[in-house]
Amino acid sequence: MQNLPIAIIGGGLSGLYAAFLLEQQGIDYILLEARDRLGGRIAVAKSSVDQNASSHSVDNEKSNDGFDLGPSWFWPEYQPQLSSLIEKLNLPRFAQFEDGDMMVERAANQLPIRTQGYQSSPPSMRLVGGMASLINTLYARLNPTRIIMGQIVKRVIKTERCISIESESSAEQMTAGQTTTYQAQHVLLALPPRLAAANLLFEPALPLDLANEWQETATWMAPHAKYVAVYESPFWRNQGLSGSARSAVGPLTEIHDASLVEGNGALFGFFGVPAHIRQSVSEMELKAHCRAQLVRLFGAQAETPTAEYLKDWAQDSLTATPADASGSGQHAVAPNAKPNIGAWQNCLTGSASEWSDAFPGYIAGAIDAAHKAVQGLGLGLSELSSSALPSNGIVDE
Repeated sequence: MQNLPIAIIGGGLSGLYAAFLLEQQGIDYILLEARDRLGGRIAVAKSSVDQNASSHSVDNEKSNDGFDLGPSWFWPEYQPQLSSLIEKLNLPRFAQFEDGDMMVERAANQLPIRTQGYQSSPPSMRLVGGMASLINTLYARLNPTRIIMGQIVKRVIKTERCISIESESSAEQMTAGQTTTYQAQHVLLALPPRLAAANLLFEPALPLDLANEWQETATWMAPHAKYVAVYESPFWRNQGLSGSARSAVGPLTEIHDASLVEGNGALFGFFGVPAHIRQSVSEMELKAHCRAQLVRLFGAQAETPTAEYLKDWAQDSLTATPADASGSGQHAVAPNAKPNIGAWQNCLTGSASEWSDAFPGYIAGAIDAAHKAVQGLGLGLSELSSSALPSNGIVDE
């Protein structure tokens, strides 16, 4: 393939935003995504999907109906760069519902108690249609011929002339297992540092200190699992409850209202059960335990959701590595994004959320890290700009 200025590995938010910025500057690129969908850790379930949908039945099509299985919130007052992008893309937002009391489970031999709720300050915000609406809207503004899904990058090889990126077609592709080589002058790693260090073979090898640093950087969401129960309406609000709960009993330790602006009600919770224990129990059994917990907390109406979804990110090989299974689930400190010595100096940059100093692991971090990575490519890239780049209709403000 032709030698392009930039190759982006990863089609999550950071990869798509980097592509968006490059197109605005008229710089040619290719983006390779291993999954057969875009968004990475941003994934949305639709209530119209069959209620027996598996943890992988995720539909990211544009819709006002969406329940986040990955990140759900952003905070405009803390994250102005992300908020500004959302405004420019004309994406409607709404505040996380927190009105009313919350429920607390302190021990298995004690009944749950009702206590005064709290409201986040500044408020947590959600996007209509779920966070996938941000992915869909960015993608709609890109040249789709530059975005190639179902390409699992295996090797990244530095030569005197260029960087060769060898990828293998995923099992979902008609050409499953076929190897393709792409060539670029600079690579943006829009995937978590630990995943890059574990899954990509760099030739020559990365500096040892940097490789170790990336390997030790925890991936946000990787140890977590999320359960969503959808109902015809948010019935708990009629009881003066916010839908929030905390539990020392489980299986869900933290629960929130995940209802749509209008229509379906929903509750979601994060599992407190470690990944290795979750993996020893069937999905059907895990869902049954979750329903039983919601009944304890919110009453009999919680027993019959119209749909329910479970996404265990620890079992997603394109998010988690074995090292993540025992992780604490906390946001990591951002590692160095670039090699400062050796063959990879000035031609390889980490641009995923974990490389953001300000918001490592957050959605805002994906925007921050991608912006800094593209900005750090330098003025020399103007010589590599493609004058034939088709307009995407967006003007940088």
